[in-house]
Amino acid sequence: MAVRPNVIFIIADDHRYNAIRATGDNTVVTPALDALANAGTVMASTHIVGGVDGAVCVPCRACVHTGTHIFQATESQAIGNRAGTHVIRSGAATMPAWFRAHGYYTHAIGKWHNDTASFTAGFCGGDTLLFGGMSDHRQVPVFDYDPEGRYPQEARRVETTFSTELFTGKAIDFLERHDSNEPFFLYLAYTSPHDPRTAPEPYASMYDPAQIPLPPSFMDRHPFDNGEMAIRDEKLAALPRTEEETKRHIADYYAMITHMDHHIGKLMEALAASGKADNTLIVYTADHGLSVGQHGLFGKQNMYDHSIRVPWLLKGPEVPAARRVDELVYQFDIFPTLCDLTGIEPPPNIEGKSMNALIRGEGGQGRESLYSLYKDIQRTVKDDRWKLIRYRRSHLTGQGTNCEQLFDLQNDPWETVNLADDPRFRPEASRLQNELANWMHRVGDLYADRFL
Repeated sequence: MAVRPNVIFIIADDHRYNAIRATGDNTVVTPALDALANAGTVMASTHIVGGVDGAVCVPCRACVHTGTHIFQATESQAIGNRAGTHVIRSGAATMPAWFRAHGYYTHAIGKWHNDTASFTAGFCGGDTLLFGGMSDHRQVPVFDYDPEGRYPQEARRVETTFSTELFTGKAIDFLERHDSNEPFFLYLAYTSPHDPRTAPEPYASMYDPAQIPLPPSFMDRHPFDNGEMAIRDEKLAALPRTEEETKRHIADYYAMITHMDHHIGKLMEALAASGKADNTLIVYTADHGLSVGQHGLFGKQNMYDHSIRVPWLLKGPEVPAARRVDELVYQFDIFPTLCDLTGIEPPPNIEGKSMNALIRGEGGQGRESLYSLYKDIQRTVKDDRWKLIRYRRSHLTGQGTNCEQLFDLQNDPWETVNLADDPRFRPEASRLQNELANWMHRVGDLYADRFL
């Protein structure tokens, strides 16, 4: 048995924080994730920091990999500079590269949506690698691992096994093959439950749309132009949103999640059969959340909690069982937390901080406030009760609205009642406005002047 625990890091695509039975959704069926939550700790208020790309998964993954906020994580966060916004900053220590440098065999399966150079530096091996953002789940364009980092288009092949089954199968193969005493870091990145939401049977028919409850924040359209009303994600359903069509989308979303959960269960069975389960840390998270009809939106290009909050389930040696932590944390805190749990000093000068003491109930603290951004049009800051969202008309597209929202999350967790114009709550709004300015200056937000 390895002296240091193994790590299995699972990251899904578009899985919002509460679309798991164990974290609050009583409709979706997720026995494997529920078991993971019950045997470990749920970080119930984990947030992304966002970025300036409509493909929000790109900056979010860069932050996960580097343990820091987006203005440190990538070469550029200038809107439109896709060559720079996709590339992890030169010299940044990525999570796989850091574990590799500290004696771990690092192995990747599935989606890596950043540059191939950072991928090659991080991983000793891999299989069925997807360097794009999305695909038909039965037409998955993948590469074999190349230790030299050469991934020309002519080397790409298309796999017809459903993506979730494909990636899980390769992860199980790895667990069955790995017989070294060297600890491993297995990175498993699903493209589920991202659309096209085409789960195979029996999962596709598992949820009757007529029986799906609508979330309290369902609206037939967003109350104003948030600056990103015509992006691809928002065209997946007609306007105005109808209850019938929204329920169908939610049913398909749940089907993808339950199908993925089934295969995560198979992976856990294989881990148990390998004899390594007792010495393996398991992380489950997602790159970001998703609206699926909430607030009249369908995408993730917004600052509501359904889009900026993600799952973080953690199980393994020295991780308390059946524990829920509600304090505010960032998703990029996962990297230094894993370092702490494996006895590795985290990289210097990163924004992330270990939450190990908080997880173990040893006096640790979460964050007093959190900040998130989207392009040059949306910024938010929140504390343990109050949340401010500030919107601006884009100086590049002319889209958007100059306005604010203020929510009392204690009494309005679905963010349906805007208190920004109520004079009774001016002290809270003013306090959060100052906190927002502090955050923008702290992280070097390129577009801070538009929001001050």
